[in-house]
Amino acid sequence: MIILITALFALVLAFVLGTALGFFRDFFAVPEDPKASLIREVLPGANCGACGFPGCGNYAAAVAAGTAPANACTVGGQSTAEKIAAITGAASGVVVQTVSVLACQGSSLHTPLKGTYTGMETCRGAKIAGGTKLCSWGCLGFGDCVKACQFGAIEMTNQRLPKIDYSKCGGCALCAAECPQGLFKITAREQKGAMVLCSNKNPVKQMVIKTCKIACIKCGLCVKNCPQQCINLVNNIPVVDLSKCNSCGNCAEKCPTKVFKIIERNILAV
Repeated sequence: MIILITALFALVLAFVLGTALGFFRDFFAVPEDPKASLIREVLPGANCGACGFPGCGNYAAAVAAGTAPANACTVGGQSTAEKIAAITGAASGVVVQTVSVLACQGSSLHTPLKGTYTGMETCRGAKIAGGTKLCSWGCLGFGDCVKACQFGAIEMTNQRLPKIDYSKCGGCALCAAECPQGLFKITAREQKGAMVLCSNKNPVKQMVIKTCKIACIKCGLCVKNCPQQCINLVNNIPVVDLSKCNSCGNCAEKCPTKVFKIIERNILAV
């Protein structure tokens, strides 16, 4: 009898609380701007955060309220910005679509392992443990970036190095945020110029060669042979001023370890 009374009381209490919650939800509900619903429908729905908001719904609400521009969704591109502009009546602006570039070529073919790793099989876990490869700045090889990518644009190769499918990459920068080595660089999809695919900051040439066969050896030939004088060594890594670079290819030609990639038309050529 006690169990039956307790069960009935619990059911009645649940009914009362459920009814009360429904009432207060409707009573205190804030009406949604109809524009926000229309904007959300034209967004790609990736909820990647590339726009700077936590999800497409929040971005749509901000645009409808006039606190966010129509061109912040780099994943949706120019067509999405124009659809949003048609809904809000504001200017669409120009969308600069971006992609993520991996500044490392240190696959298992080029960078020896320190030894047998038995820790957490994540890049962050390996970073805490001191890394897996002799190059302290290179890819750790466990694919945290693959799991973070919302577009299926990254896969790990057999040589334990991420490979980016630029036809899928939305430039959301989630991979960049996830990589504990800071190896992903976000750049404009239509970017032209020389890109440096290395992050090894070791200033000693002999140590660089020992840890990676395809890393920058700090010889400075790229700096000396750049006719535009747009390359400087910063923290022992070549940095290219893309506003001056004309994709002449001198740096790539002179570089003994081939850390430069020349983009003449489109990042998709990487």
